[in-house]
Amino acid sequence: MTTALPRVRASELVGRGWLNTGGRTVTLGELRGKVVLLDFWTFCCVNCLHVLDELRELEERHRDVLVIVGVHSPKFEHEADPVALAAAVERYEVHHPVLDDPDLVTWGAYTARAWPTLVVIDPEGYVVAQMAGEGHGSAIAALVEELVTEHDAKGTLHRGDGPYVAPAPTSGTLRFPAKAIALPNGNLLVADAGHHSLAELAPDGETLVRRIGSGERGLSDGDPDDARFSEPNGLCLLPEAVRDLVGYDVVVADTVNHALRGVRLSDGAVVTVAGTGQQFMVGGQENVLRSGHLDDGAVVPATRMVPDLDGPFEPHDATADYPARIIRLSSPWDVEWSPELAAVVVAMAGNHTLWAFDPAGRGGHGSVRPLAGTMNEGLEDGPGATAWFAQPSGLARAADGTIWLADSETSALRRIEALAGGVASGAEEVGIRTAVGKGLFDFGHRDGAADEALFQHPLGVAVLPDGSVVVADTYNGAVRRFAPAPASEASGEPVGDHAGTRIPGVVTTVATGLAEPSDIVVLVDGAPWTPGGALPEGDARVELVVVESAAHRLTRIALPATLAGEVLDSGARRTQRPVTEIPSGPLRLDVPFLPAPGQKLDDRWGPSTQLQVTATPPELLLGGTGGGADLFRDLVINPEVAEGVLHVTAKAASCDVVPLGPDGEPDPDVFPACHLAQQDWGVPVRVVAPAAAGAPGPDGTLTLPLRG
Repeated sequence: MTTALPRVRASELVGRGWLNTGGRTVTLGELRGKVVLLDFWTFCCVNCLHVLDELRELEERHRDVLVIVGVHSPKFEHEADPVALAAAVERYEVHHPVLDDPDLVTWGAYTARAWPTLVVIDPEGYVVAQMAGEGHGSAIAALVEELVTEHDAKGTLHRGDGPYVAPAPTSGTLRFPAKAIALPNGNLLVADAGHHSLAELAPDGETLVRRIGSGERGLSDGDPDDARFSEPNGLCLLPEAVRDLVGYDVVVADTVNHALRGVRLSDGAVVTVAGTGQQFMVGGQENVLRSGHLDDGAVVPATRMVPDLDGPFEPHDATADYPARIIRLSSPWDVEWSPELAAVVVAMAGNHTLWAFDPAGRGGHGSVRPLAGTMNEGLEDGPGATAWFAQPSGLARAADGTIWLADSETSALRRIEALAGGVASGAEEVGIRTAVGKGLFDFGHRDGAADEALFQHPLGVAVLPDGSVVVADTYNGAVRRFAPAPASEASGEPVGDHAGTRIPGVVTTVATGLAEPSDIVVLVDGAPWTPGGALPEGDARVELVVVESAAHRLTRIALPATLAGEVLDSGARRTQRPVTEIPSGPLRLDVPFLPAPGQKLDDRWGPSTQLQVTATPPELLLGGTGGGADLFRDLVINPEVAEGVLHVTAKAASCDVVPLGPDGEPDPDVFPACHLAQQDWGVPVRVVAPAAAGAPGPDGTLTLPLRG
């Protein structure tokens, strides 16, 4: 179904204030004559960060006719803090005006229901397109070109500078550091995300020893002065035997480059070890590079192309083992070595999954394979192939081989465990259990029993010598501690024996007042400590080195002798989004999609569109669940369920229209580029009685524009 939206006047931009305008308020009236793109975003959302990067080139190319306005509509309580928003605008190098919309006033005026949502307004002030999710870059570029041509001819296009005013630059050794690890020489290696580089610091955590990376955003290998990163995050020191085999020491999650990089500590040389430099798109046909050149100019040798890659990417093919440089990744956020898997576990935040990277796989070139996750966003435990994650962002291995996971968008602490046979068997299949966390919309700062405790968007995790876990509770500005109950500490238990059960324990608070802590390094008597190492003596000093990201520093915290921390309760919070009222009984779900100018729906590899519908609780839907190719669905809403969340995933593939040759047939030398748009909606709904004929109330249609 490819229905266009009605043409309406754009609503005024209303909020608490503006950033990147030099303090001025911006109105739509003063933007008349420009093409305006509203980007509804929130800085916790990795999909929103993807869109920021999609728009960078377009923004620079059309800065004289296009004005992008970021409308920041927060999900978490912390994101409504104007100081935190200003830091995020600086952190993610947002080079356009941003409207602070903490009460979702402008969000509601444009009926946005998803992060991100994009709205295009023509130079005369009319809404001409609305779209949700990722993958719309080419469509927006084509639409902007069309609008510029049309309004230039009409005389309604005004060229010139927009309202953007660049903020004053900041300086310092670190700029929004993300993650850190301790090196064998006692130094600390920091992913200095804001400087697009790595910083090696002396043991004091302040003195700069050297910098690896030029500091310019980009993807290029080479010596430490020439190599480029783009907002690197996780770091992992490989075992010595593996380092000798592959020729590098540290694996870096180079997040915005959608790549893993290898760093040789002896001379700081950087090499790309996994990823093509392009983002993995769920359902995309080009996620595996069959042949040709990578973004950095490297050629994929024929010896690395294997027959079993002729078909489409299968996310749950247990036999899949892809050459690491030919498959796209999606915002890898953290990395952790697992001896049990003989691989690096990768928290793939961009598509809500876990992957395994074997540095020595495929004859020493490296290989990757999916490990867990369906690519749906949410909190579901169980075997890896059916588990749901939401921006997994922090990893830490425990002494028994399990791996603790900070699952940020569900504000959860979870654990990766081995299935039947136990960790010691080397079984490569995993299962997932949750200790703390309730889902996508619940968060807070609450200590106590794990099943009632709450975090707020944690990004980091580390294991203490006593087996408990400390969590960088990022948006609460705190370090929290989870102590598992003794019964859950036994190792080697197959997940299948207790699938679906939560990990019992107690949560306390170790420290507060921190500025967006994002990672933790554990020191014992000033030396790095790793799980499985010698346990400290009774009088040993345990310290935490906390990456205090928004304060641009590393902060040391001495743990109390008891390690217990204190119990705090500042209450539970829930994401305050406008609830959509829907009638009980029949409900038509419509997801409009229009290909961009110069594009058409792409059915070369099967249906060009996909729609998946589920609900929380499942009883909300009496009919209409499951998948299908049509972008509409007839649902049946249960009148016995008062409220819930509709989970809708939509994808649409389009391709460029190939020009005709002299013979009137498509030019055989032109291969159409593929474009994939995708979005996951979690729509909070309230069920009401159907409206009587002629009476006010919700009608029988719910419209979620993918692109209309």
